Amino acid sequence: MPRMTDQAMKPVHVVGGGMAGSEATWQLVRQGVPVILHEMRGVKETDAHKTDGLAELVCSNSFRSDDHRTNAVGLLHEEMRRLGSIIMEEGDNNRLPAGGALAVDRDAFSQAVTKRLSEHPLVTIERGEIEGLPPEDWDSVIIATGPLTSDSLSKAILEETGEGELAFFDAIAPVIHRESISLEKAWFQSRYDKGETEAEKKAYLNCPMDKEQYEAFIDALLAAPKTEFKEWEADTPYFDGCLPIEVMAERGRETLRHGPMKPVGLTNPHNPTVKPWAIVQLRQDNALGTLFNMVGFQTKMKYGAQTDIFRMIPGLEEAQFARLGGIHRNTFLNSPKLLDSQLRLKSQPRLRFAGQLIGVEGYVESAAMGLLAGRYAAAMRHGRQLDAPPATTALGALIAHVTGGHLDGGKGSFQPMNVNFGLFPPITQPTHDADGNRIKGKAKTPARKMALSARALDDLAGWIRDSEAG
Repeated sequence: MPRMTDQAMKPVHVVGGGMAGSEATWQLVRQGVPVILHEMRGVKETDAHKTDGLAELVCSNSFRSDDHRTNAVGLLHEEMRRLGSIIMEEGDNNRLPAGGALAVDRDAFSQAVTKRLSEHPLVTIERGEIEGLPPEDWDSVIIATGPLTSDSLSKAILEETGEGELAFFDAIAPVIHRESISLEKAWFQSRYDKGETEAEKKAYLNCPMDKEQYEAFIDALLAAPKTEFKEWEADTPYFDGCLPIEVMAERGRETLRHGPMKPVGLTNPHNPTVKPWAIVQLRQDNALGTLFNMVGFQTKMKYGAQTDIFRMIPGLEEAQFARLGGIHRNTFLNSPKLLDSQLRLKSQPRLRFAGQLIGVEGYVESAAMGLLAGRYAAAMRHGRQLDAPPATTALGALIAHVTGGHLDGGKGSFQPMNVNFGLFPPITQPTHDADGNRIKGKAKTPARKMALSARALDDLAGWIRDSEAG
């Protein structure tokens, strides 16, 4: 444990006792920094939580895949374990049979986290709502209030940041791994070749449809099963200009062909004499160029239907999705604009944000951002600054995306993201396995993922050594 100083013994205030807030608290007290953890449940309830326990799992009880060799979220699990995560430790202690996934007994898990934090001598839990921004004399604060942030705090954040909204129904467009898109059918071109540079003139991937393909696609959209709103979401409006694609289709069979699928200003080099009936465009989604989003394809179709229907699009028959579309009430910051690499609000650096509020999705991703926020705040209490983990790690790739890796496509373009290998810097494709055999065909994808994971854990080990030395 680091040597204590007067500054280190000043408490850090953590607002929100969910996955991110609980993890941030644990990381701070592991470094000898006291924490006052503020949780309003028990005094003021939310529309989704059922208990006043810390780290309550509201929806699923699954932390998803636990395979750290070929799955990005499994890799994130492993990185967090190596950094002493309370969420992962109690997840392991309370796991249920779930094949290759990590599923937990949700009640036992929450009770275990609550017990460990409430009994820790450096943790003080205060029940009650923080109305508005935290007081000025709280010089180090981590706000981790999640998608059910109270109205008063949301309003105060809006006023501080000057943003137009925090909570709305965000209809999210799917994101596809670039390598799974067939360039035998798709091509790069901006509409009317707009742009001053060659890169700008080829900023979009285009997938053409003939009339028969378009009509079949519309039929499938209209017939697809859709998600239903939860009772507590019902009064939240759609984000302006982000109507789900199937809602547009319901307004007329030609609506999409005159909207996001309009076939003008583009020439198919694979068949230049035939004008497509409709065109689906994909736009680069991250700075690395490994992910592309489906322009205008926000959707509330159920996940299984999405994969089947979107693979009807020429060029996307083998599409692999980094994120499927969705629609739900959400609360998150425009983090690339508002936060620095230390997760601090640029206009008020005493305030850090963590968890789903910064634009990540998933229990584990939220906890991971709490882990980093806690470590950043602890380092500052000890008079130093902790650099972010390398972008080659799952932790580093995720935080790099939400604080700087997103390409700004205008209002509403930044959307929550799960961890996935598309966020990682590329790696040279392995050509031979450990036994010297050439890697061929379908074996190439898992080989690449294993190489990415091995690199991540090596680089994380170096970061941990450097952090401890500092």
